[in-house]
Amino acid sequence: MGRIVETEAYPGPHDPASHASRSVGRTARNDPMFGPPGTIYIHLNYGVHWCLNAVVGSEGHPAAVLIRAVEPVEGLELMRSRRPRRRDRELTNGPGKLTKAMGIGPTVQRLRLTGGPPLFIAVGEAVPTSAVVRARRVGISKGAEAEWRFYDGRSPWVSRRDKRLDRA
Repeated sequence: MGRIVETEAYPGPHDPASHASRSVGRTARNDPMFGPPGTIYIHLNYGVHWCLNAVVGSEGHPAAVLIRAVEPVEGLELMRSRRPRRRDRELTNGPGKLTKAMGIGPTVQRLRLTGGPPLFIAVGEAVPTSAVVRARRVGISKGAEAEWRFYDGRSPWVSRRDKRLDRA
């Protein structure tokens, strides 16, 4: 279990970095993004890393939020066994790292994040507005100028910090 500390928004077809951008449209790969809000969309990045997304648009509108980093809360020993020889801070500080550490893969595709196990998002402690950092998304070439990445500036578990904006 972990506390989400970093996300990136992909708000819909007008976003050229979205897997469901206007230039791509609806495909078998991105079809889960068109589901109801709270649905899991998981995709394979670079043919190697599974990336976890929460569908956030209304049904039929492909908007999703990539979960980029989590701070482990429970299950640290199991995470360590899945990502051996890593410092604790490096277990879940990236989208591919967190899915490996947490054992998340394609079997969760289209599941609901509101229904409980095996995977769910619950309301947690609010992050003070003063600690929220808004920055450019990383690892993309199209739409990279959009400041649609958000992270808890107090957290050491963030994948990449924007030194210009970080308040920590």
